[in-house]
Amino acid sequence: MPIEDRDQAKLVTHALAKDTLSQIRDVETEQVGFRKGLVKLGRICGYEIIDGAMETEYVPVETPLTETTGERVKGLDDVVIINVLRAATPFVEGLLKAFPRAKQGVISAGRDEEAGMGEDGTFPISVDYKKLPEITADDTVVVADPMLATGSTMCTVLEHVLDAAVEGPEDLFVLSAVSAPEGLVRVDEAFPEADLLTVSIDDGLNDEGFIVPGLGDAGDRSFRTN
Repeated sequence: MPIEDRDQAKLVTHALAKDTLSQIRDVETEQVGFRKGLVKLGRICGYEIIDGAMETEYVPVETPLTETTGERVKGLDDVVIINVLRAATPFVEGLLKAFPRAKQGVISAGRDEEAGMGEDGTFPISVDYKKLPEITADDTVVVADPMLATGSTMCTVLEHVLDAAVEGPEDLFVLSAVSAPEGLVRVDEAFPEADLLTVSIDDGLNDEGFIVPGLGDAGDRSFRTN
């Protein structure tokens, strides 16, 4: 199955997703290859969300030769994608290939690295900017961030997203490329209504709160700022 249930998360097991993740993990993969890999991974994950979570309906179709019955995906106009700046930008670019008519929101949120990780395993989070579309009960919301480490940033983002929603969305996905078990537990406990979807559940966090083995800093590797 392309999506498998794990303890706190659903795992994308598509062969191309695993292949692409292995490429972008590689320290020898340079900026362009890394960014293109995140775009590709976002597209694959988008298709997996469609296949695993969205319904289809039968519709009449007129071909050049005759009339027949076709099948269309329902709800593609009711998708909201939230880009957690900046690392998620290429990831979201790929998602938009699967959901070209999605409404988009952005939240600039990041952890205070200088403050360091607290004894409870969390970081202080600052939100510098946000612009969110209207979210209704008919929507499928995908909050995208390629790395889910401690879960501190994602919990803060989800608070803002749900506070801004007119009603709770029909489906809420937290999508990442790599995740740490600690972060998955934290987000699952704080937001049990969210489906946590990831390509890899890694070994854990190091003393600085970075995912191991991870893929490095996705923002720095995408935008050559390291």
